[in-house]
Amino acid sequence: IRLMYCYPEEITDELIDTIAEEPKLCHYLDIPIQHASDEILRRMGRRTDQKSICSLIGKLRERIPDIVLRTTLMTGFPGETEEDFETLADFVNEMEFDRLGVFAYSAEEGTKAAQMSGQIPDEVKEKRREEIMLLQQEIAYDLNRERIGKRMTVFIEGKLTEENTFVGRTYMDAPEVDGLIFLPATSSAREWMSGDFAEVFVTDAKGYDLIGEFIDESAK
Repeated sequence: IRLMYCYPEEITDELIDTIAEEPKLCHYLDIPIQHASDEILRRMGRRTDQKSICSLIGKLRERIPDIVLRTTLMTGFPGETEEDFETLADFVNEMEFDRLGVFAYSAEEGTKAAQMSGQIPDEVKEKRREEIMLLQQEIAYDLNRERIGKRMTVFIEGKLTEENTFVGRTYMDAPEVDGLIFLPATSSAREWMSGDFAEVFVTDAKGYDLIGEFIDESAK
């Protein structure tokens, strides 16, 4: 069971304990934070602030040391100053989220935000989005390199027949939005099926994805 899109103000101590103790739950949490500037959070109508978010992340990581955190951010919300954006970039750099997506604000007809003052030019919104994504890319690559040599359980999703390689996901990866792990079929005597769980060693990292090899459980 993977929990997606949990607003930070709704993540209680009881929920944290349940994630830590219930074996059916992935140690993974998707928290749509949106921003780190208190002023922008206020303008968005969010019921939280940066201090509360940082406290929550610290509590999650202390209670569940191997938890993987995903978040979604937005750049260019009406009124976002350069100082607000720098606050967001500093926050991303400090928090080191495992997974992170960024969207440039897009005005939707009939919404309160579309009528707000301080609308940001499209090129500025996109430039700020790209800066955060580049920053997160470095963080994600470094975190992936740290996983080399570790043993992990992988959910097999299928096989790339032409490359003779199985494709799977670890508990750290939600379908369609996160990375994959590629497993050469030559490292296993077994023909794995979609839906199987396999034990693997991580041997390399390529961008957002991992490379691994199957562990021969029959050798025990």
